[in-house]
Amino acid sequence: MSNIRKVAELAGVSVATVSRTLKTPDVVSPDTRERVLAAVDKAGYRPNLMAVQFRSRKTRNLVVLVPAIANVFFARVISGIQEKAQAFGYRVLLCNTLGREEVETEYAELVHAHQADGVIQLRAFNPFQEASLHGEGLPPMVNACEVLDDAPCPTISLDNRAAARAMTEHLLSLGHQRIGLIKGPQGSPLTRERIAGYEDALRCAGIEPDPSLLCRGNFSLQSGYAAATALLEHPDRPTAIFCENDEMAIGAIQRIRQAGLRVPQDISVAGFDDISFAAYCDPPLTTIAQPAEDFGRHAVEMLVAVSENLPLPSRHLVLPFELVIRASTAAVVR
Repeated sequence: MSNIRKVAELAGVSVATVSRTLKTPDVVSPDTRERVLAAVDKAGYRPNLMAVQFRSRKTRNLVVLVPAIANVFFARVISGIQEKAQAFGYRVLLCNTLGREEVETEYAELVHAHQADGVIQLRAFNPFQEASLHGEGLPPMVNACEVLDDAPCPTISLDNRAAARAMTEHLLSLGHQRIGLIKGPQGSPLTRERIAGYEDALRCAGIEPDPSLLCRGNFSLQSGYAAATALLEHPDRPTAIFCENDEMAIGAIQRIRQAGLRVPQDISVAGFDDISFAAYCDPPLTTIAQPAEDFGRHAVEMLVAVSENLPLPSRHLVLPFELVIRASTAAVVR
């Protein structure tokens, strides 16, 4: 086991810089931080973590509450979280909560128990709300991806309403007027905002939204498949289907093809997220690209800043989206 002087020699910095990097990595430059961490690995140095935590009152642990770890979009967000947390010298405690409030509350308690320094919540729920009712202050928390309407903490989101409007306008530009929508989970702010954007575009085009063309989903392949079945059985079948995520869109394409119909010749299909499979399904999927990894990276940066009482450039960060047009959408055949 090497000592801290060996790490300093390998990194070409002082012992004090090594110590500062391990205790408060956010105060050193990214280049220095990377050199010190690489030297730590090379030297096999293991600091006395209990002593470091006692002196700094920091655990270097971050709790991440994930509603569905199998979801491909969340997997990309987690990748960004792990990358940035490692760069800052933090460990990630990953909790697959399945959207259950009691589980989220239980894991968030790790902060109150001084076993973690803060929480990244990827769902629109405040796991500290009960503690707040008893007059306790909000511990360090960042809400990313699906965010609370009046979040008491920093947030990172997408303009989902504008993105859904852009996709619907794309379908309208291809001549589609009957556009089905496969929604996300009921009660989700993402679902609400994407419906609003879809309806904005229709009304702007002089088309009154038809509630019978809205089908419930839950962001899974299976729900996209089931909702597509309902839309195919509609007496006035839509010529295009907009799905609120890519997994549902892929499920819908599978059902449409099983019915003997072609995408996009008979029905255009569009998604949302631009997961890795979107470019490689058959046909490649038109979708809204979200910078998933950036959600994770920014969440860690903001949480570290909050936990270290550092200023934030913005408490509510909105990331950009991109309309990605592929072969799953085409002009309507009249």
